[in-house]
Amino acid sequence: MVANDSSDSSRRDIVLDVMHLKKKIKRKWIIQDVTFDVRAGEIFGFLGPNGAGKTTTIRMLVDLIKPTEGSVKVCGYDVNRDPEQALAYVGSIVENPEVYPYLTGWENLEHFARMQPGIDQERIQEVVDTVRLEQRIHDKVRTYSLGMRQRLGIAQALLGRPKLLILDEPTNGLDPKGIKEMREFIRRLAAEGMAVFVSSHLLSEIQLLCDRVAIISRGRVLAVGNVDELIQGSSNYVVWNFNIAQKGSEIMKEAGIELIEDPESILDDAIIAGMGKNAVVAIMEEDQIAKMLPRLVEAGVEVLSVHKINPTLEQLFLEMTEGEAIE
Repeated sequence: MVANDSSDSSRRDIVLDVMHLKKKIKRKWIIQDVTFDVRAGEIFGFLGPNGAGKTTTIRMLVDLIKPTEGSVKVCGYDVNRDPEQALAYVGSIVENPEVYPYLTGWENLEHFARMQPGIDQERIQEVVDTVRLEQRIHDKVRTYSLGMRQRLGIAQALLGRPKLLILDEPTNGLDPKGIKEMREFIRRLAAEGMAVFVSSHLLSEIQLLCDRVAIISRGRVLAVGNVDELIQGSSNYVVWNFNIAQKGSEIMKEAGIELIEDPESILDDAIIAGMGKNAVVAIMEEDQIAKMLPRLVEAGVEVLSVHKINPTLEQLFLEMTEGEAIE
């Protein structure tokens, strides 16, 4: 696990501080121990396999359910003890954005603005400009695409000038163009100093988007850290394609090379699809490849190709969660 930076300057930048969060429903611990923080100006990814407790955690962050133990603090305010003060700094979309399709985008924002003090027409225009809906804001929401509805939901979440934006599956259902636009939009918010918490099942998207990530499984956080650092800490996989897989495997085992018996359980589908029928997956350092080649050739094993797999967040995820499905 990559530890969080605990320097004084880093601690001062923390917007969301989650400490030893636990949740018991009936006699079952759904969340056993979740600890992480989100800092100003960063995009923080939250990943978990099916049933890991991801949604339950998010609901505790926004005070929809109470934790059994632990704390959630936003800008120093405890969400459980001081919900009004804490949530005044939070904008969120949990699941799907709630909008009225028979109203225009502008009328929707006016409706939600009435629920918060100090939100005037100028502020509504500001958030419309931020999410780039100015061309369609006076059209009925029922005519909006899914991506436009997502942006309207984010505009609603931004009305109160939050320090923390919580987005649950913000790219869900979007086409590739919509995903790219959403990614650019989220990056722009973070560049302006906002802390953005993103829950997503799209691992490649998290790798492209996020600065840091937390991986949760069975109600526990397995790792929190910088995306690049976590990936570099994952295993070094090398795919060997032989003319005779069995003989190649035997020679590699004799050399002390660890082979993966069930590659499908730890490698993503794109890599599996490109492997030949006589492929063998080994865990080895790059300098071991050059030493292994002449030994295989000498034994009469024809090496058709050697491919070092670039580490990905998905690979790390599958390793840490033992191949569990993701939400």
